[in-house]
Amino acid sequence: MTTATVDLDAIAHNLDLVRTVVSGADVMGVVKADAYGHGMLPVAAALRTRGVNWLGVALPSEALTLRDAGDTERILAWLWSPGDVDIERCVATEVDLGVSNSRMLKEVCAAAVATGKKARVQLKVDTGVSRNGCSLSQWPALITETIEAGPLVEVTGVWSHLANADVPNHPSVHEQRLVFDQACASAEDLGLVIPMRHLANSPAALLYPETHYDLVRVGIGLYGVSPVEGRDFGLRPAMALVSSVASVKAVDAGASVSYGATWTATEETSIALVLGGYADGIPRSASNRAEVFINGRPHPIVGRVAMDQFMVALQGEARAGDEVIIFGVAPTANDFARACETIGYEIVTRIGPRVPRVYVGAP
Repeated sequence: MTTATVDLDAIAHNLDLVRTVVSGADVMGVVKADAYGHGMLPVAAALRTRGVNWLGVALPSEALTLRDAGDTERILAWLWSPGDVDIERCVATEVDLGVSNSRMLKEVCAAAVATGKKARVQLKVDTGVSRNGCSLSQWPALITETIEAGPLVEVTGVWSHLANADVPNHPSVHEQRLVFDQACASAEDLGLVIPMRHLANSPAALLYPETHYDLVRVGIGLYGVSPVEGRDFGLRPAMALVSSVASVKAVDAGASVSYGATWTATEETSIALVLGGYADGIPRSASNRAEVFINGRPHPIVGRVAMDQFMVALQGEARAGDEVIIFGVAPTANDFARACETIGYEIVTRIGPRVPRVYVGAP
């Protein structure tokens, strides 16, 4: 069976490291996408135990999962479509909601009327990513509408997102920060009181101190996957994905392995069958590219990764039952991602629900 072991002590270490770097800024623990595949509820509980005041999620439904588990502290949810059925309950349970346009503001106001609760909102300005967030041309109108909706909404923050924070010394970070400052100044000139500002994600928290403001949103960094190519910052990987050898067999020269015959043995080769496939989150793009570790040695994945299994060409001795390290401390999720031509974020978040999470370390 493929198992993901999640080290809560590693997450605590990474939190402490980020707190040291950002000094005066508060830290939001981002636990969207099931805490980047690590398990939202156990990770959220561990972060709260360590004094994390804010949790961040993408979807309102994720925020309500936390509320249903008993979390009553501050949560920000920022990505939702028109008519999302969870908005009313988010307002009723005091989840902060990201608002990027007039339509979203009207929906939270309607939810405030329906529930009799003031909606907590954080206004997002688009400073250069050009996806979610209010465009600068519409920003003054959104601010004015928000102020006029005062009896129904409480603005708890203004925020934005950086496009290239994972690249050291990228000029767009400075440019976006200036736009963010201008947007905040414009909002204040119109009469908005801004209790909190936040711009930095994990790479910005680690690379760009001028972006820290009042709060930094830390996601992938908490889980020990470096957001910056070639730098580990002292982060400790929190997840180890481990499987086992199901069987070993010898194949003759000229024998092809797995669907599509994409790999053919050039000599007699011992092939290990490993439990775990793309249904478990092991990308099909790992086929004939990535390596796994068995008995301390790297062994290449050969043939196409299947739904439930993959094959490796053994470079040494191995037996059925031997442990197979897909990624962890070494090789890391980033190492595995590089071989698959993707990023570590995708590798950890795609681990499927049938893979059990085993938690170690202090809760």
